[in-house]
Amino acid sequence: MDPEILEIRRHLSAYPPFDALDDEWLDQVAEAVEIAYFRAGSQILEASQPIDALYYVRSGAVEVYRRSGDLFDRLGAGGIFGHYGLLRGGRVRYPAVAIEDTLIYRIPAATFDALCDASHEFSDFIELGRPRLETGGGTAGQGSELMSTRIRKLLTREPLIIEAWQSAQTAALRLADEPSAALLVVDQPGDDPRYTYADADGHLWQVQGIVTDADLRSQIIAAGRDHQTPIGEIVHDDLIAVQSDETVQEAMLAMLRHNVAHLVVLHRRRPIGLIQLQDVVRFETRSSLYLIDSILASDSVQALATLKPDVWQSAVRMIDEGADSRTVGTALASIARSFMRRIIELAEAELGPPPVPYAFMVMGSMARGEQTLVTDQDNALVLDDRFDPGAHDEYFSRLARRVSDGLDACGYRYCKGDIMATNPRWRQPLAQWQRYFCRWIDDPNPERLLHSNIFFDLDNVHGEERYVESLQALIAENAGSSPRFMAAMARNALNRTPPIGFFRDFVMEKDGRQNNSINVKRRGTAPLTDLIRIHALACGSRAQNSFERLDDIAETQLLGPGVADRLRDALEILSHTRLRHQAIDIQNDRQPDNNIEPENVPSAERAAIKDAFRALSQAQKFLRFRYPMTSDRPASTGRG
Repeated sequence: MDPEILEIRRHLSAYPPFDALDDEWLDQVAEAVEIAYFRAGSQILEASQPIDALYYVRSGAVEVYRRSGDLFDRLGAGGIFGHYGLLRGGRVRYPAVAIEDTLIYRIPAATFDALCDASHEFSDFIELGRPRLETGGGTAGQGSELMSTRIRKLLTREPLIIEAWQSAQTAALRLADEPSAALLVVDQPGDDPRYTYADADGHLWQVQGIVTDADLRSQIIAAGRDHQTPIGEIVHDDLIAVQSDETVQEAMLAMLRHNVAHLVVLHRRRPIGLIQLQDVVRFETRSSLYLIDSILASDSVQALATLKPDVWQSAVRMIDEGADSRTVGTALASIARSFMRRIIELAEAELGPPPVPYAFMVMGSMARGEQTLVTDQDNALVLDDRFDPGAHDEYFSRLARRVSDGLDACGYRYCKGDIMATNPRWRQPLAQWQRYFCRWIDDPNPERLLHSNIFFDLDNVHGEERYVESLQALIAENAGSSPRFMAAMARNALNRTPPIGFFRDFVMEKDGRQNNSINVKRRGTAPLTDLIRIHALACGSRAQNSFERLDDIAETQLLGPGVADRLRDALEILSHTRLRHQAIDIQNDRQPDNNIEPENVPSAERAAIKDAFRALSQAQKFLRFRYPMTSDRPASTGRG
C-alpha cells in the first residue's frame, strides 16, 4: 500500500467512528479519501450548497455554525462534519469555516453511504453520537455523573510505589514498560500527618510526591546528573491529593486549580492509586476539560478569544444540570485562571524571561473561586525585593499590559477601578506590598479601605506562590487584632443594604437601563461576601472561598448558633439566582448581567430570595454591633 494511504489509514484508525472499522473497510476508506487544504479564515462549506462528501479534519481547526450564525461546534484533529447534509437531502445544513490552516480528508458520499449500511457502529455514531453540542440528553446525564461519581471509580490499579532513597535508575526501570505512568515516592515518616500512613505490615510511611518519566528525562538525563541520584532529590514537592470519596468533578477542579496532571488518591491517609488528567478526560470528554484543553493548546491571544462562547456554554450546561453555585463558581474561576496562565506564558515567550522573580496574583471573585458569567479582572504583580524600577519596570509594565489586554479580549473586562497590574501602584516588590497591608490594617479609614478591601481576597495564579502566601499570612495574623481596621471594614460593608422595604417586599431599582430590577450582586452577594470576609478575618481564617470561610467561622463562637448555616444558605440562594438568570440571558441571546426582574421570578423562588435578603439584613445589624466605630457603643463581651 502507498505510504500516503498508509498514513491516512493510520490517522483514521485513531478516531471514532473509524476506530471501530475492520481492516478491510479502513483500507477502502483510506483509498477513497480526497485531500483538501483550506487556509485560516476560508469558508469550507456554505449553507444550502450541495454536499457530496463527509469531511474529516486531519489537522488544524474548524468551526461549524448554525444557519442563524451561532457557533455550533469547534473541531480539531479527528473531528467530522458534513454528515447531516449527507443524511438530509444532500445539502449543507451547518456551514463550516477554517479557523486555522486546515488539512481535510474528504470521504465521498458513496463510501459514506456504504459504511452506514455495512457498520452499525459507524451509523450509530453518525446518527446519534455527533455533534457534541446537539446530544443534549446525553450531555446532561454525563454531567450529572461527573458530579456524582466517586474518584475511586477511575482507579484501575494499585499505585507504583518507590522509596525516596532508591536510585533514578531503579525508577527508570520501573517506568520502562509504562512511560505514561507515575511513581509514588514515599519516605520515612515526617512532620506532615496528612500524608503519613501505615502499610500492610504496620510500617509508617509518608508520601513525599510523584515522579514521572518526563521528570527523569529533564531532571536526570538533561541535567547531566548521575543515574544513581536518589529519586527523592527530584520528586515534586507540591503534592496534591484527593480523598477517594470525592467526586470526579472535584478531582478535575483540583487539577485545574493547581495546574497539575496527576493526583494522588487517598483512602483515609493511605494511597490507593494515582489518576492522570487523561483518566478524567476518558471519563468525561464533554465537560469544561474540553475548554481547558483548548486554552492550553492555543498559541495566541486571538485563538484564546475565540473560546469566549465556550466559557458561557460550559457554565450554562452546568447550571442546567443542577450544579450548585459553589461548583459553577469554582469551575469558572479555574477556567479564568487557565486563560490568565496561558496569556502570561505567551507574554513571557514574547518578552523573554523576567529580570527578577514575581507572582501574578488575582483578587476578588477569581481569588475566592466564586466567579460568574459577568466578571471583570482584578490583578496585581508582587515582585522580588531585588526589583529595580529603572532597570526592570519596563519589562513588567509590558507584561501587565499584555495580560490585561489579553484577558479583556477573552471576555474578562478591564477593571473600572483600575485595580490591575497595568497600574504602577499595583506593581510593587513584596516589601512594598507588606507595607501596603500594614498601613491598611494599622491606620485604616473607611475611605482608604473602600478602594482596597478587594485586596483582602487574594491568591496566586502564576509565579512565586510564596510571595502571595506571605501576604495571606500577614493578613490572617494581623487583621483580626485591629479593632479600628475591623470597624472600618464593617462600616464599608454597611454601605450596601439588601433591597427590603418596610413591608418585607422588594425595594426596586431604576438604573436607567433596566427598570424595576434588582442588582443581585450589588445588593446581595457583594455585601454578603463583604460581611463573611470580615468575620473570617476576625477569627484568623486563611480561607479565600466564602463557603470555606463560613466553615471556619462556624467553628468559633463568633456568631450565634445556626447563623453561619443561615448565611451559607443565603449565599447559595443569591449566588445561584444570579448564575441562573445569567444563563437565561445567554440562552435568550441577551448580554448577561447581574439584574433580575422579580415579576419574572416564580413565587417559590421569590420567597427564598426574600429570606436570603432578610438573613443578610439581620447579619448586617449584628455587624454594626460587633465591630463598632469609636462613636458607636462598645461591643458586648458576651456571645457574638
